Amino acid sequence: MTTEFKMLGRGPAKPGKQLETFPKPKHVTIVKFTSDELTSFCPVTDQPDFNRVEIEFAPDQLCVESKSLKLYLWTFREERIFGEELAAVIARDLFGALQPFYCTVTLRQNVRGGLQMTATAQVHRDREATS
Repeated sequence: MTTEFKMLGRGPAKPGKQLETFPKPKHVTIVKFTSDELTSFCPVTDQPDFNRVEIEFAPDQLCVESKSLKLYLWTFREERIFGEELAAVIARDLFGALQPFYCTVTLRQNVRGGLQMTATAQVHRDREATS
């Protein structure tokens, strides 16, 4: 495998929307990532939202390189976006980059105002998205 990565092993890490990919290894059927470092801002109150994100996809031909995924998630640090939309954006972007059989993103916001919100976005090959 001779994949040329632009971010992995290169200089200081900067947030970026580019999701780098590599060929799926034989026999890999499900890939999962979790992070509790996803942050954004409420578009109404401008209060910070701290989130845990779980990403699962069934690769067809491609997998996502983890450093590029981390840098992609960092891009949301200054965005004003509802958590539900954030889950949907991540699912659509990963689906667009990887063209997997499906991609599911579950976002859990930390408790704020006594409420904890969980949103799941799914994108499948046979349909655009489900709610």
